[in-house]
Amino acid sequence: MFKEFDKKDNYDLAVIGAGVVGVQAALLAASAPYHKDVVLIDSKTASGALMDGAGNDLSLGGPTGLFSKALRDTSKRIKVDTLRGMGLREDSVWNEILNSCVDLAESNAQDIVRQLDYAGVTFMPGFASFPDGGSTKSLMVTQPGDAAATGAPSTVATVQAQHILIATGSSPFRPGGIPFDGKRVFDSDSINTLSFLPKSMVITGSGIIAVEFAKIFRNLGAHVTIVIRDMSPRKALQKIGLDTDVAATLVSDLIRSGITIERGAQVGDFTVPSNPRSPMTIELVEATKQRGQTPGPRKGGLATQVKCDAYLAAVGRKPNTDNLNLRSAGIQVDEYGGILVDCRLCTTAPAGNVYGAGDVLGRPFLASTGSVQAQAAVQSMFGPGLERQLDATTDEGDAIDLDPETCPVNKLGASFDPASLAANPLAFPTGVWSSPEAAWYGYTLEQAKDSGYENAGEGMALYVECLRGRVFSPNGMLKLVYDKTTSRILGVHICGDDACELIHYGMELVKGQRTLQDLLGSLYSAVTYHEMYRIAAQNCLDEVGARKRRAQAGKVVANRMRKRNQQD
Repeated sequence: MFKEFDKKDNYDLAVIGAGVVGVQAALLAASAPYHKDVVLIDSKTASGALMDGAGNDLSLGGPTGLFSKALRDTSKRIKVDTLRGMGLREDSVWNEILNSCVDLAESNAQDIVRQLDYAGVTFMPGFASFPDGGSTKSLMVTQPGDAAATGAPSTVATVQAQHILIATGSSPFRPGGIPFDGKRVFDSDSINTLSFLPKSMVITGSGIIAVEFAKIFRNLGAHVTIVIRDMSPRKALQKIGLDTDVAATLVSDLIRSGITIERGAQVGDFTVPSNPRSPMTIELVEATKQRGQTPGPRKGGLATQVKCDAYLAAVGRKPNTDNLNLRSAGIQVDEYGGILVDCRLCTTAPAGNVYGAGDVLGRPFLASTGSVQAQAAVQSMFGPGLERQLDATTDEGDAIDLDPETCPVNKLGASFDPASLAANPLAFPTGVWSSPEAAWYGYTLEQAKDSGYENAGEGMALYVECLRGRVFSPNGMLKLVYDKTTSRILGVHICGDDACELIHYGMELVKGQRTLQDLLGSLYSAVTYHEMYRIAAQNCLDEVGARKRRAQAGKVVANRMRKRNQQD
């Protein structure tokens, strides 16, 4: 159990929001070397809709995509066609899937509770906001009563704290005109409440979340249609940072999987029948080029409607800042509602004691960057942590300024505020948890040339070129972007099994300024995907031979797929 809330004169830190960012900040501040008195404030009804039968919040301490990751893992282990072939009812099949997801989420939540309890973090349920009058040394916490069951009204408590961290996360953006109901029409959070296994699914969006859910539901046996505004799905993926070949590989896989892609379109009117077993009809119209335009009909020969059991909108997210009374506290936000912070993650609150971290600041909306921001914010409040005290010099031997008033930076000198993260391709790795996975770190070829590496080049290795790929998973590729003058590796881009794990080795290669020669001289354990790094380096230096090897490898993959299709 949590350490229960007991009213104190003052906490060292009050954290608003118990997602992955808020929990990491609370644990860090409560542990060595800080040992601060921390209260963590959160309402389970605001954390998402992933609950167990007793009403416990299973998203505690988990990322926004916890449900999708659990569902993805389940879709790889449970064979829906096999269960159906055994004569199981549709609701029984879905319950099997959902129970598996709940088990995974519950295990994570229970471990978070254990960590918070061990660290001595006080937990307070409720909705926090700043009081009227401009003070940022206290918070008003509304704790909803249970009027329906016991008649108990809501109560309001005051929490005093020297420092406050806002980590309230984000919510899905909901386009107008779509009848979201949490039953058959969902956003990327409310999809957690899906109560049946759909046989057909329509998804709007061309980003990471849309691609992930498209493959999840296709693996679960649903016919999936993706509706995108762009005429080219590959270019749509490139806009969010994917390398052109990685994007092309992902799109090819979507099509090969049987997923339909409606290009240059957006959804129009919805016809949702009262009978939940009857499919709903969604009108497809031509995508508008600007906001406020009236969409017109699609051109001849293109689909004008699609029938489906369920619909999902995955078209972006927006920070959760609406109900915090930020204006009274003097905290400014941008046009999208993201809290404005400086390089120390400090907000515009006049007292200088309110910080922000994670999705509440806006892009990039990643749990990984949010966790690093949480660490940087705590460091800004209370001084350097263990990692800075144990390593107070740079790799070049220069002393690191441990003054807490300086901006926290990583070893590459990059700050963690949203503007710095967005402008720096070397700030963080990105992963797409689709099937296959995709991940990247560093420059694309175009970014490298735009950044002054005029002699940049690239080379790739196919999964089928390494032993493990040939045996277990031949579809995929790993690309290196490098400087031809120095052979220094500038970027790594992967699409295939375990890409989200493999990218961290690539990240260290880029950060460590390693060269192609370093890879060629390295010894990798047999039957691992890491062999592709050496093969890609060889292909960078032997472009003619690389093209011939890839052509032969492509034939191997094609023959294997042909035989597999014949067996099916």
